[in-house]
Amino acid sequence: MALQEATLSFATTKPDVITVKAGSSRTIGPDLLRAVAILLVMLVHLPLEATPYGLVTIRNYGWLGVDVFFVLSGYLIGTQLFKEIVETGGVDLKTFYLKRALRIFPAYFVVLALYAFVPLFRDTPNMQPLWRFATFTVNFGLDPRTGNAFTQAWTLSVEEQFYLVLPVLAMVFVGRLSVFASMVTLILLVAAGVVCRSLLWEGQIGVLIDDGRAREAFAVYLKDIYYPTYTRLDGLLFGVFLAAARFFKSDLYKRFLPPLIAIPLGSALIAIAIVLFTIRGPLEGTNLFLVFQAMPGAVAGFPLISAGIALLLGAALDGEQTLRNIPVPGVAAVATLSYSLYLTHKSVFSIDRALIGQENLTGLWGFAVYGVTSFAAAFLLWLVVERSFLLVRDRLLVSGRHRTQSASRG
Repeated sequence: MALQEATLSFATTKPDVITVKAGSSRTIGPDLLRAVAILLVMLVHLPLEATPYGLVTIRNYGWLGVDVFFVLSGYLIGTQLFKEIVETGGVDLKTFYLKRALRIFPAYFVVLALYAFVPLFRDTPNMQPLWRFATFTVNFGLDPRTGNAFTQAWTLSVEEQFYLVLPVLAMVFVGRLSVFASMVTLILLVAAGVVCRSLLWEGQIGVLIDDGRAREAFAVYLKDIYYPTYTRLDGLLFGVFLAAARFFKSDLYKRFLPPLIAIPLGSALIAIAIVLFTIRGPLEGTNLFLVFQAMPGAVAGFPLISAGIALLLGAALDGEQTLRNIPVPGVAAVATLSYSLYLTHKSVFSIDRALIGQENLTGLWGFAVYGVTSFAAAFLLWLVVERSFLLVRDRLLVSGRHRTQSASRG
């Protein structure tokens, strides 16, 4: 298994934790992608007046960080499940969901409580009902016109819903699907997403565009296409299928998709997707954070970008030794704090504006203040909450393994 769960030090990313055991080293490629992903997400939420000139264009595509997270998440969880199924013949669902809960819930519910009871913490005044956040269903019907605070929680909703069913599906289908059947399944699932997004766009969104109500159309696009689970499975699916290919057919994968092929192919798919996302259409001039302004990007861009990211992730895993010879300072730290950064950065930006004044947070000074305060808050959340519960999780898992071994010997 290329990436291992561990017990110490830095917990990495959203949504699962990959750390290294004492005496071993971190996996550089996924850490690099994870660090890039969180920096992109933070950049897309950064006020334009505090965005350095050279980053303005990149800021328009910062939402791509979410798709990187989805692919990483699908790959990591998929690999863990496949390994357990092969070794034990099934999945210990109790342990799986306990690990998920102790990884995601503590930091998430601490931040949710701050949003609920400390108005200063909200990046916008209104938010969706608390029960929708607590049940991880906030991504359904999430209309930015009726409550936009803590909307980054929509990605966690997608992932938690996906992982409710993935272990069961893995136990049912692992060992029963051929390579051909697996490829057909992936193609059908991706095609279903394309058709679904196309129908949704041609429906209410198309009508609103024809009526000249572009801003309303953009809000409906977010609610009906961008946030729901059934339209955003591409990244998770490609991550899981990458895990399956590398775990069950590693020789075949390395033969047909070595880095020399995966890198240019993945880059080409991402480039094509960005072209589709950049096409100017009837929503031109209305975009707030996203560049999906015409149907091609909204409908076909997601699977292209997800496939490209999956190929680059595979190449990074195969090129681990090469990457270790090109150290990038700070990558491990940023990757470690990525989940806490994801949860808190919008609130930190809001608090900065309230305390210092948005007019005083411009240019490089504003950029520096937002960055320093975001990392400081994330480190505090990681140290006090995230890391603490990961240590509790590790102790519980070790204790559970000891009890199991004692029972088997008895």
